Amino acid sequence: MAVVSVLLSSCSQSLEEKVTQRYVGNCPIYPDYMDVTIPVNIAPLNFDYTVPEAEDAVTTFTGNGMSVTFKGPHIRWNNRKWRKILSASANGEITVKCSYPDTSWLLHVSADEIDYGLTYRLIEPGYELYSKMGIYQRELSSFRQTALIENTDVDGCINCHSFNRCNPSDLSLHVRGDHGATLLRKEGTMDVFNTATEHTAGLCVYPYWHPSGRYIAYSTNNTRQVFHTQPDKLVEVFDLSSDMLIYDTQTGNLIDDSIICRDGYWETFPAFSPDGKTLYFCRAAAKSIPDSLTNVRYDLCAVDFDPATGAVGDSVRTIVAASASGHSVSFPRPSFDGKYIMYTLSDYGQFSIWHHEADLWLYDTVSGKSRRLDEVNSNDTESYHNWSSTSRWFVFSSRRDDGLFTRPYFAHISENGVIGKPFLLPQKDPAHFYPNLYLSYNIPEFVTGEVKFNHVKAARLLNSKKRTPFK
Repeated sequence: MAVVSVLLSSCSQSLEEKVTQRYVGNCPIYPDYMDVTIPVNIAPLNFDYTVPEAEDAVTTFTGNGMSVTFKGPHIRWNNRKWRKILSASANGEITVKCSYPDTSWLLHVSADEIDYGLTYRLIEPGYELYSKMGIYQRELSSFRQTALIENTDVDGCINCHSFNRCNPSDLSLHVRGDHGATLLRKEGTMDVFNTATEHTAGLCVYPYWHPSGRYIAYSTNNTRQVFHTQPDKLVEVFDLSSDMLIYDTQTGNLIDDSIICRDGYWETFPAFSPDGKTLYFCRAAAKSIPDSLTNVRYDLCAVDFDPATGAVGDSVRTIVAASASGHSVSFPRPSFDGKYIMYTLSDYGQFSIWHHEADLWLYDTVSGKSRRLDEVNSNDTESYHNWSSTSRWFVFSSRRDDGLFTRPYFAHISENGVIGKPFLLPQKDPAHFYPNLYLSYNIPEFVTGEVKFNHVKAARLLNSKKRTPFK
């Protein structure tokens, strides 16, 4: 692997030039909403024909006796009509017929509602540079997007946001830079913490809440970046070391244990099981960096956890031995119904968002078997992902549109594990919106209600010098 051996911290300053976005493929419409499975409460699926012959197209949507017709290449729904035809077609199908090009397809409408909204970070795609960034929320039944906090509020790199089981009230948010801190909001109380201690390798990142809300699992990562010289690989992010810790919000203590902070291993990306009795994480044998970077491979592991005492079990179990087959696991996310663990599999390393070979995989907790999610994977990167509160929907970040910018896609998974074709986050004018959005969607996460966040108070706390130390 050819790289320029310059190590950088995770965030810096702004990009000077934008990159023109390109869309490829043979689909006659953009976005590709042909034969997708959608929730009954999703925002209108507006789209545009991509072929010049469709200038005079007549498109008819028919669902359960209701029909709506559009003329021309731009399909823009009236919200009332869209709601009406979705409601009429719940647990059924909407047939779409186009006069020219002569084609038809189906919209499969699931009665399983999707959560209220999606939260995410918007950031320029290089990750070595940034100008404007922030954490935003989008109401999924409409096109309304609002900012929770932006770096115009606080000078720093805003990242690592996490909610407790899609609960919009409990939030962990990390900021890197001169005003670095971890902001916690729990049960209406907001505070900022210095999560570094003399016993830890650095600040606490990659949070995952325990279902009880009492604990938050973090990892501490000594992270660096390098730039590739190959045109098909731009950035590589890796750790020089990492451990895992658990913060007890009730006592204020930071729990460390040699089982999850072992010498000779790197542990990262923690996630609690839905019953709170297991802590999943990724673990790799430590290697010499950067010489052996492409030989660093993470397995999916698990350890027992006692919610009553905060005690970690005395042995680690390997759930997915990816390293044995020359692969590496990142971003494990258990479904809230306890049936599955979704993870990203790549050739090496733990930061797979720039790995074009990265795919989503699904581990069945009953059978103990994993399978590649061919229903949703593309020829490019699939990376961050999260489950809806009902475990009937999941969201994932994909670079399938152009290989550069990550966009959020959604897919339905039925009670018996059947997965529908994914669809891109709807926009009012997608053909204009996405080609002109030079930002990537980062760490998408569902919320069951509107996140009511006092960004003025948060900025005041973060911009102050006061920090509550982790013990």
